[in-house]
Amino acid sequence: MLRRHLTGTRLGLLLAVAAGVVLGAVFGQPGAGQAASTVRPQPKTLPTISGTAEVGVTLVATRGTWKGSPTSFHFAWNRCDTTGAACVALGGATGKIYTPTINDVGHTLRVSVTARNSSGSTTATSAATAVVPPSGCPGGSGTVGIAALTPPSRLSISAASVAPRVSRSTNTIHLHFQITACGGRPVQGASVFATAVPYNQFTVGQGTTAANGTVVLTESRRAGFPASRHQRLLAVFVRVWKQGEPVTAGVSTSRVVAFRFAHAH
Repeated sequence: MLRRHLTGTRLGLLLAVAAGVVLGAVFGQPGAGQAASTVRPQPKTLPTISGTAEVGVTLVATRGTWKGSPTSFHFAWNRCDTTGAACVALGGATGKIYTPTINDVGHTLRVSVTARNSSGSTTATSAATAVVPPSGCPGGSGTVGIAALTPPSRLSISAASVAPRVSRSTNTIHLHFQITACGGRPVQGASVFATAVPYNQFTVGQGTTAANGTVVLTESRRAGFPASRHQRLLAVFVRVWKQGEPVTAGVSTSRVVAFRFAHAH
């Protein structure tokens, strides 16, 4: 009788354990599985920065790779010393993209990424960029005086036009140029030289840019225009420079622009 009672008791215990396992599998229960799903994010690879660390050149950050299923990411750019230490957060620089300014010259840059999920957040920081070199640009955002512009900055011929439109009967042309530097800022006082190619089609023009970075050169027709009876374009060689600098050095630049002839009526 006692053996039968023990056997029945043991059977009941076994059935209760089995039922508990089944119900636990169906409804879930606290344990290691739940803890593993609520671990805060951890970096697998660090954030990176691509691009050249120079004033006016856009840098792009990546968030790196993470485990722990992050649900959001926050970027923060930092200005650091030459070794990448003593970093200070840059106010408002909280996106993937950052463009160094003159205030970054002599510093390195790093980006921090904070990953977050329901269990918390973790921050990882990229390696430092190279030291941002001198830009050759003065501070501010307005017109740049040519005297304040130094290498490695360069002048840019950002726009060119001619009036009136060139035709085979044109006697006088007015060449309009826009000269900029330092990310599109107008340059005042730059010297501009322009001549038609081939030479001797129009007189050579030379002038100095105004406060808005523009200059208008007026050139008169010469014996070499048109260069041929089949000519359809007027090519003009333009050079811009800072007085006193070598012809092929400093902040100077040059380019060839072409203007299409007006259709004959």
